[in-house]
Amino acid sequence: MTALFVGVDGGGTSTRCVVAGETGEVAGRGRSGGANVLSAPDPAASLLAALTAALEGLNRSRVAGGVFGLAGVARGEAPAVQAWRAAGLPGLPVVVPDVLVAFCGATPEPDGTVLVSGTGAMAARIRDRAVVRRADGLGWLLGDEGSGVWIGRHALTRALTALDGRTPPTLLVDLVAAAVLGRAAPAHEPTPEWSRELTARLIDVVYERVASKGAAWLGTLSPVVDDAARKGDPVAGDILDEAAHRLSRTAKVAGRDPERDEDDGDDFGGPLVLAGSLLTEPTELARRVRAALGERAPWTPARDGAVGAAALALRAALPADRAHEAHVRLIERVPVPEGR
Repeated sequence: MTALFVGVDGGGTSTRCVVAGETGEVAGRGRSGGANVLSAPDPAASLLAALTAALEGLNRSRVAGGVFGLAGVARGEAPAVQAWRAAGLPGLPVVVPDVLVAFCGATPEPDGTVLVSGTGAMAARIRDRAVVRRADGLGWLLGDEGSGVWIGRHALTRALTALDGRTPPTLLVDLVAAAVLGRAAPAHEPTPEWSRELTARLIDVVYERVASKGAAWLGTLSPVVDDAARKGDPVAGDILDEAAHRLSRTAKVAGRDPERDEDDGDDFGGPLVLAGSLLTEPTELARRVRAALGERAPWTPARDGAVGAAALALRAALPADRAHEAHVRLIERVPVPEGR
C-alpha cells in the first residue's frame, strides 16, 4: 500500500494543504482561511478545513507523516495537533517554521537563505533544512522593514507630511485619500482648510481601522505606493527604494554563515528564495529588491510552502535518494509565479 504524506502551510490570510505520494505525485489539495495563531480567530479550524479538503476521497489510514509550516512554532503546535486528531489521522504532525517550508517549496537544496516580504518581513539562513539564523521578523511596531505594513505606514506618513508642507507634494495624497476615504483631492488647488480637514479625517479613519482590523490593515496601502511609483512619483519611488535597501540588508545579514567570521554579502550559502506576495508577484518592490541584491545573488521565487512541507514529511520517512527524487518532482509540478 502506497503511503501518503501531508504538508500544510498556515499563513496569516490563507492555509494550504498538499497530500503527496511516495514518488512525488500530488494526491490532494486543500485551502482555507488563515491559521496564524496571533491573528486568526480559530487556527485549528482553518487547519482542519484545509486538511479535510485535501484528504477528500483518500484513505486516511495511509497517511504516514505530516509537516505543518507555521509562524510561531511553539504556539502553533497545539492547534496543529488538534486539527490532525480531528481529521482522524494516525500519529502526530511535525511543526516547523513557515520560512522553512517556503524555502523547501522552491528548491530541493539543503542550504540557502529565504527572504520574505508580505504583511511582515524577515529572512532566515537554512542549513540541512533547518533554520539556523534569523534577521528581522520583529513585528510591525519594532521591525518588519520593507514589508507591506511598513510600506503602507510610510505612505500615510509621507501623504500627511505633504499635506502640512513638511515634505514635497506627492501623488500619494490623492491615492491614499482614495484608498482610505474613498475620495480624491479637489480638481482645483487644495486650500489650507481642505488640507487640515483631510488630515484630520485620515488620522481618525486610520486609527479606527488599525484598532478594529489590526496593524496588518496598513499593508492594504502597499499597492497604492506601487501605483504611484509606476506613475513616476518620486516620493513613492523613495519609499520603495528604501524598502528594497532594507530587505536586501536583512537578506545579507541572515545569509551570513554563523560558523564563519568572514562577511561576504553576496554569499547566501546556496539559493536565495524570495517569498511573500510582495516578492513573488510582479511588483515594483520585487524589481527593486532584485536590483538591490545584485546580479550575483542566486535568487529563485518561492512557489508553494505546502509542497515544501510535504517534501519535508517525505524526507523524514523515506531513504534520502527516493525522498530527493520525490522532492524534485513535487517542485516541478508547481508553476513558477507569473511575472518572475
